[in-house]
Amino acid sequence: MTSDTHPYALAGFKVLELCRVPPAELPGMMLADAGADVLKIDTPAELNEDARRRAVYSHSNRNKRSMALNLKSEEGVGVFMRLAEKADVIIEGFRPGVTDRLGIGYATVSERNPGLVYCSMSGFGQMGPNRNRAAHDLNFLALSGALTLWGEPGRAPDIPSNLVADLAGAAMHAATAISFALLARYRTGKGQFLDISYLDSTIAVLAASANLSQWPTLGSAAQSPAGVLSGQYPFYALYEAEDGGWLSVACSEPALWKNFCVAIGLPDLGRHARRPEHYVRAPNCEEAAAHKQVAARIKQSPVADWERVFAQYDVAVAPVLTFSEAMASDHVAYRGLRQEATHPIFGTVPQVGSALGMRGTPPLCARAAPWPGQDSEAVAVELGFDRAEINRLKAKGVLT
Repeated sequence: MTSDTHPYALAGFKVLELCRVPPAELPGMMLADAGADVLKIDTPAELNEDARRRAVYSHSNRNKRSMALNLKSEEGVGVFMRLAEKADVIIEGFRPGVTDRLGIGYATVSERNPGLVYCSMSGFGQMGPNRNRAAHDLNFLALSGALTLWGEPGRAPDIPSNLVADLAGAAMHAATAISFALLARYRTGKGQFLDISYLDSTIAVLAASANLSQWPTLGSAAQSPAGVLSGQYPFYALYEAEDGGWLSVACSEPALWKNFCVAIGLPDLGRHARRPEHYVRAPNCEEAAAHKQVAARIKQSPVADWERVFAQYDVAVAPVLTFSEAMASDHVAYRGLRQEATHPIFGTVPQVGSALGMRGTPPLCARAAPWPGQDSEAVAVELGFDRAEINRLKAKGVLT
C-alpha cells in the first residue's frame, strides 16, 4: 500500500508500537523516518507540563503519533484489534507471554490479519531457558563475551555508556528484520513473526569484529583484553596531546601506519605494522615500547597542531570530540545530522537527523515526539468512533 509517487520509502505502511524503552522504540522511529505511519500505544496517564515536555524531547519517538489505550480492559483490546486489522507491522517490547495474556499476541492478531509482520523484542528471545530472565545492556555485554574485550589488563572491564547491546544490536536487527519481512510479504503475500533477542543480536554483532575473526577456524578468540583492537598496539590506540586533548589513531593498514610514523617523525616504527597474529595476542616488548614512543611524541604538541600535520598525510587519525563538539562540526552539518522538528505546543525541538542515507526517498524529520495520548482522539475518529463513543471511552478510562 505504498504510493509510487510519494517521496518517502514507507509511505502508506501502518505500524503499531507497544514499547516503553528507547531500544525497542528506535526501530519504530526508523520506520517513521522512512515515512511509515507509526502509532505508539501508550498507557493512559495524566501528564503534567514537565512530563509532557520530557516526552516531546524523546529522540526515539519523533515522527510518531500516540494513542493512550488501556489494554487491560476488554474495550481497550477491542480498539487495539481494530487498529491491528489494518496494520502492516506491530512492534512490542514486553517480556515473553505478556501480549498473549493481554489477548493481543501474534497468534490471535494474525488470524485477523495474515499479512501482519509482528516483531517481538525481548532480552533472551521468546523461547529458551532464559526467556523470562531480567537483564539490561550491561548483562547482555557480559553474557555475550563483549565485556571482556574492553579495558586494560589487570583491572575490571570498561563499561561502555552508549548501550551497545540495546541500540547497536537489538534495535538495528529489529529494523532490518522488519524491512526484510515486508519485502518477503511483497513476494509471498504472507506476514510472519519476528523473535528479536538482545543477547542474540549482541553476539551476532560481536562475531563480526576483528578480535573474534579467528574463532570459526581456530575455535578460540581474543581474550580479555587483547588483540588488534584492544588499544595496546601502537597503530590502534588513543594518545593524549600536550593540551590534554586526545587523538584516536586507527592506522590498522600497514600503509596508513607507515605514513603516520613518517608524519610524527618516527619512520623506524613503521616496522610495527599490523600482522595476523596481532588479532589473538597482546603486544610483545618491542611493540609496547613503540606504543610508549608514540605517546611521548604526541604529548609534545596540542591536538590542533597535530590535525594540521596529519592533514598532509593519508592516515586514519581523528581528535576525540564530545557529542556537542561533533554536532557542531561542519561535516555533520553538511550531512544533515543537525535537524529540527516541530511540536504544536512546544514549538521547535532539536533533533539528530536520520542516518538512513536514502537519496531517492530521503528520510523524514518533521514531527517531534508526541506525549502519551496526544493523538488519541484523532486516531479514534479515523477508526470511525463518533464523539459520543469517544467521550464514553474516555469516561471509562479506556482512552486518554
